[in-house]
Formats: sequence, structure tokens, C-alpha cells
Amino acid sequence: MKLQDVLLKAMAKKITWWEAAEIIGVTDRTMRRWRERLEADGYSGLVDRRKGKPSDRRVPMAQVEQMLGLYRNTYFDLNMRHFHEKLSEEHGIHLSYTFVQKALQGAGLVARGRKRRKHRRRRERRPMPGMLLHIDGSKHQWFGDERWYDLIVILDDATSEIYYAQLVKEESTRTVMEGLRTVIESKGLFCALYSDRGSHFFVTPKAGEKVDKHRPTQVGRALKELGVQMIPAYSPQARGRSERSFGTWQGRLPQELRLAGITTIQGANEFLGQQYIAVFNQKFTVAPAEKRTAFRRTTRSDLDWIFTVQTERVVAKDNTVAITERNWQLEKSRFRSSLAGCTVTIHQHLDGTCRSAMGHTSSAAIRLPGRSVQPSRNSFRRAVEKAGP
Repeated sequence: MKLQDVLLKAMAKKITWWEAAEIIGVTDRTMRRWRERLEADGYSGLVDRRKGKPSDRRVPMAQVEQMLGLYRNTYFDLNMRHFHEKLSEEHGIHLSYTFVQKALQGAGLVARGRKRRKHRRRRERRPMPGMLLHIDGSKHQWFGDERWYDLIVILDDATSEIYYAQLVKEESTRTVMEGLRTVIESKGLFCALYSDRGSHFFVTPKAGEKVDKHRPTQVGRALKELGVQMIPAYSPQARGRSERSFGTWQGRLPQELRLAGITTIQGANEFLGQQYIAVFNQKFTVAPAEKRTAFRRTTRSDLDWIFTVQTERVVAKDNTVAITERNWQLEKSRFRSSLAGCTVTIHQHLDGTCRSAMGHTSSAAIRLPGRSVQPSRNSFRRAVEKAGP
């Protein structure tokens, strides 16, 4: 510690004067002389005497001790600016803000501030809705108890309008796909999606480095098929718009759920969809720079096939495929008597059903233990690209 910090701690009575002498490495006699000098010449007297002349603006030691005592005993929960105003208005102690700040920090009564962050330029909003959407998840105690859940939110960069908000047990590939599909069905296709570098959005070979755009995830593959660009964020500050939105969510939604008496995920999601999202948008949505929209209606009729978790497998001789330590039986196809040796793509749908596809055609259904899921009639599938990780 600096010499002044040790003396301030002694003056604030956080340590004794003989403990200050031991920390500094001087004798008790020297510390007594220093204390007498502080009482005679003020807080800056010791430093000023080293320079050869006392300062005309020295602060009396008694006034410094009074200021430290006021903060320690009375104003301990005030911020620095508020405390500085109280000193002047209530107690007639007129000290500079910088002196008060340095004294409180040196005495250990206030934590020192973080280093100044790098200068960042404000990123302007997109001019039209549908040009850029933000997606993010926030883990929080949304019900005010010990339970933690993720809130997945999709909002527009141009207006901050919330298009989707759902509480889930954990953010994952399926929960993200469910949100994206809901927005596409209700609003239309958008131009780009801005997200963090979570494993369900991007593959990052080494932590902290750039993502590998040549290895799409399941979400990346689905959006690529729809012509939606994915943009990774490399810092929380880059996602400032969605981060600030979550600050508002965390400061309001738990209280609203408590007032409504809602304690379950199902009830919370019904409350979000039927009431809260509309109220939230009414309060916080801003007008876009242009009245046009970049959303476009989708003509794709195969969203059920696009928003699936796809895995390629080679069919065994007994017409089975193995996924996640389970063997699934493929039923007989009307196109081939046997699928042994064929490469098929297993589609795990968002509703829990599974189907296989080979080439252009949806082929045999997967027989799960206890139930059989049949493919829909006349369901065709264009060539399936190799699914990413």
C-alpha cells in the first residue's frame, strides 16, 4: 500500500496507529511524530514538508477524520457523488470531489473503480425491420426462488420489438430452432441473425478465436437453407442492444410473474404470449428510420424438414441405425425392399418425432420403442446436404 493509504486507514480507525507503523516499517516514535505533523499541517503536510514548504490548501486532519467517520457510520450506502453533496449541504465540509474520492478509496471504505474501458463507437440501428434480428438467452431466477431458467428472446435491431420470448429449462438447438421457426411463420424471412458464439450457433475451434464458418451447426445449416446470414458477436458489448433489453426483462418480468401468481414455465409462457410481450413492445419499441420492411414471405413448404436435428447414418444389414446409444428399426420402404448399406439422414423433429430421408424422398419411418411414427403421404424431400455438427 501507499504511505497515504496506510495513514488514511489509521485516521478512519480501520487500523491502529501502531499497526500503521508496523505496516510502513517505522518505529512507534516516528509514527507519533508523523501524527503530530499531520495534526499541525493537515493531511498533505507530510508530503509537502518533503518538498520543503507546506501547502496553502492543506486539509486539517480533524476534518479528514470527521469526513471518514461520517461515511463509515452514517452514509455508508451512499454513492460517491451523493456523499459529496451531503458533506457540503448538511455538514458544511467543502472538499473537492476528487479529494473525497481518493480519501475514501485510500481508507478502504470505497472500492477503487475499474480501469477505463476502451472507446467504442455506437452502432446505428438498421433502418428497416427484418434486416437484422438479435437472439439471446438469459439465465435468471425468473420466479424469485431457487429455480434457474433460460429466457430466449428474439428482437428486431431496427425497432427493439420483441418477436419471440419463451422460458425454457435450458437454451439448446431445439429451443432456438423453435423460436426461429415461430418468427419466420409469423413475420416472414429476415436478412440476418446476430447471436453470441454458443455451440448451437457456431463452431469455435479454439476458445476466444474466430468461428469456423465452413462447419455449420444444425441452426446454421437450417438458416443457410433459408438464405439467412448468421453474424457472430465477439464480446458482450457488441450485443449491447440485446444485453440492455435483458436488463429490463430481469428488472420487470419476475415482479410481474409474482403479481400474477404464476410459478410454472407453462403459465409464464402463456402469460408472455397472451399479455406481456404486447405490453413490453408498447413501452419500449421505437419507430424505424424507414417505413418499409425487409421481411419477405416464405414460400417454403418444408419447414418441418428444415428445422430438424439431422444426422447421417449408414443403415446396417438388419435395417437399423444407431443414434445416441440406441438402435432404431427402419420400416420397409415402398421404394426399396431393403435399405441396408444406404446412407440415410435421420431427422429429429421439434415435436419429438423422427423420420429418415434418402436422396429426394422421405423413406422409411423410424420405429421407436412402444410406438411407430409414419411418414406423411406424398412427402418429398430435396437432396439433403451433409448435416453439420
